Amino acid sequence: MHNRLRAERARGDLDVLSRAGLDLDDFIAEATETVGRATPWVGACVGTHDPSTMMLTSARKYGSLVANNEHDMLFGLLEYGAEEPSSFRALARSEARAIGMHASDDVDADRSERTNRLMRPVYGFGDEARLVFRDGAGVWGCLAMFRGTDDAKFSRDEVDFLGTLSESFARGVRAGMLTRLSAPPVAESDVCGPAVVIVGTDDEVSQISLGAEERLAQLATTQHSGDPLSLVTSLVGAARRMLAVPGSPIPRARVRTAAGTWLVLHASPLAGPDGAAGDVVITIEEARPPEIVALVVAAFGLTPRERDVTRLVLQGVETKEIAATMHVSAYTVQDHLKSVFEKAGVRSRRELISRVYFDQYVPRMGTEVAPSGWYAG
Repeated sequence: MHNRLRAERARGDLDVLSRAGLDLDDFIAEATETVGRATPWVGACVGTHDPSTMMLTSARKYGSLVANNEHDMLFGLLEYGAEEPSSFRALARSEARAIGMHASDDVDADRSERTNRLMRPVYGFGDEARLVFRDGAGVWGCLAMFRGTDDAKFSRDEVDFLGTLSESFARGVRAGMLTRLSAPPVAESDVCGPAVVIVGTDDEVSQISLGAEERLAQLATTQHSGDPLSLVTSLVGAARRMLAVPGSPIPRARVRTAAGTWLVLHASPLAGPDGAAGDVVITIEEARPPEIVALVVAAFGLTPRERDVTRLVLQGVETKEIAATMHVSAYTVQDHLKSVFEKAGVRSRRELISRVYFDQYVPRMGTEVAPSGWYAG
């Protein structure tokens, strides 16, 4: 039975955690434990997402799932390769914020490929509840909680409770991202230019370029990290589904390594001489500043007007011109800027520009450009 007192206490604790400016790993670990005190689980997995594509960018595991990464590649294929009402992408597009595999009317656990191929036979789980981290700036991640076959199923009350935590989780993840931005990246690799992974029709890695394994290893952050290859297979599953929907964009995700470097992963289906499809190539390369400006600005949690002001500031437009462009007074622009500075944790236009475009690029300017089109190592 759901304990309302414990639920209210957990909701309040999570709200405090989300505003504490914790590092991303610390926030996720403490938040997941907090939820477990009100809604018990035997295993839990937290993913972060690229809010513009809903692709997986990291995974952390707790309870019985810690270091249990052998089947992570299969999870990525199932989660993104099939369209299920219980997938996180489907949940993000719906009005719901949380579901239970047995407590929600529009979900049928017995028809779920994820449940039947992975959660029941491999992990021995009897039920799953899912939550997406959504706020006005987008969907920033997800939580999956599991119970064993001898445990009570997640109740409707528990699922409803999880739904009330969505914004707090989103706030904490955004704050965790910004905390990482405040620390300059450190040298972690001699890899230059794109790295490539090819996954065959048998869902196994068939070819991998020099440097790709090192790039993937950089994505593991703590003992709770899932297998970084799950990010690759998530893109593979999405790329194969893309073929069935003409005009679909190429699946891609912007990912930040533990040392602070931003990478972009994107997937493209391959076709052989006979036109048969199934192989997918995943390219991993360092992100250029324009590729991640929108992500960082979104993480600030700005209002639409504040985003407009920020966009013009990043273009070097002065206050009077911003006021004329937006048809407001210069005083209103200054008020917006004050709010932007507070949310971004900066004190001036210069600091705002530096934070958005990342100090990691500045030391490289003036160095030679490699054949890849990026700065030499």
